[in-house]
Amino acid sequence: MRWMRRLGAVSAGLALCAALSACGYGSQRVDTTVKVAPKGAALSAPQVRIGYFPNLTHATALVGVREGMLQKALGGTRLATTTFNAGPTAIEALNAGSVDLAWVGPSPAVNGFTKLGGKGLRIVAGAASGGVKLVVNPEKIRTAADVKGRRIASPQLGNTQDVALLHWIARQGWQVDPMSGRGDVSVVRTDTKVTPNAYKSGAIDGAWVPEPTASLLVAQGARVLVDEERLWPGRRFVTTHLIVSQRFLDRHPDVVEAVVAGASAANAWIAAEPAKARKSVNEALRRLTGKPLPDDVVASAWPSLTFTDDPLAATLGVQASHAAEVGLLDRPALHGIYDLGPLNKVRQAAGRPPVDDAGLGTP
Repeated sequence: MRWMRRLGAVSAGLALCAALSACGYGSQRVDTTVKVAPKGAALSAPQVRIGYFPNLTHATALVGVREGMLQKALGGTRLATTTFNAGPTAIEALNAGSVDLAWVGPSPAVNGFTKLGGKGLRIVAGAASGGVKLVVNPEKIRTAADVKGRRIASPQLGNTQDVALLHWIARQGWQVDPMSGRGDVSVVRTDTKVTPNAYKSGAIDGAWVPEPTASLLVAQGARVLVDEERLWPGRRFVTTHLIVSQRFLDRHPDVVEAVVAGASAANAWIAAEPAKARKSVNEALRRLTGKPLPDDVVASAWPSLTFTDDPLAATLGVQASHAAEVGLLDRPALHGIYDLGPLNKVRQAAGRPPVDDAGLGTP
């Protein structure tokens, strides 16, 4: 419990920071090129606020917003968007009521769920699998053994890639304090926006990061040492999924179902039109960050990603056990973390089979 309390204290600090006017939870942005405006009667809520990250593993959200699938499914209910750079901050925003739904990684979702005794959020759909790599400076690191003694970045304390890196380090037989990051390997929590510059300056020797950061580092001369998908049976594991505030789900199930339907439509379009999808995602990133990714970076990163409605629930339990093994959480009780009713209703209407919650669904 001591680690959970310490991690909770870090999260509380984030919440306090977010309450101050000088540092909000995320950036309120609306892409002015969205092709669909609110139309028709509103659902049970006049507006829904969603959060996501400006990176490739959140392509479901980027496409769903930019191409209008989400707004079309919502009808007259207005879509408002917020962007984040790491999952723990998004969870704090969800808990504070600043957003209603958000695309995040598994570890922040598990921490948020357990921290509030299983009453704060529910996972309602999948989004992405794969697209996470350990990339390193080849002049300093040639083999896994060479990582010992080096400085390796992860996006944020307790986020999904941070847990994966700590677990991989432990599997090598090395010791690292999970909170400070000090030990046989120095784990440096670094915002992905500055990771490329940190690598270029020599401040870090590598990073365990999602796309497109991994491919941006490769473009600077780094090489992939570990592709995380190779550590998983079937090479499938949840990277991103869609969560909702339990309060919002209870009050506005029709709105949640509409968002899920729009996300499912976005995933279908990505699969059917990959070239157009890559272009749409990059244009969305340009609008959100001020510049697009180089085309070769997108082309390099895209094949490692799979976009899916299935939240790959069986892999969530494994990732949660990894967080417990490295000392970031007590072994969490995850029963009730999923509510796939809205998703399976959407899939049934489309003539598609239901997805499984691996026994972790709501009663």
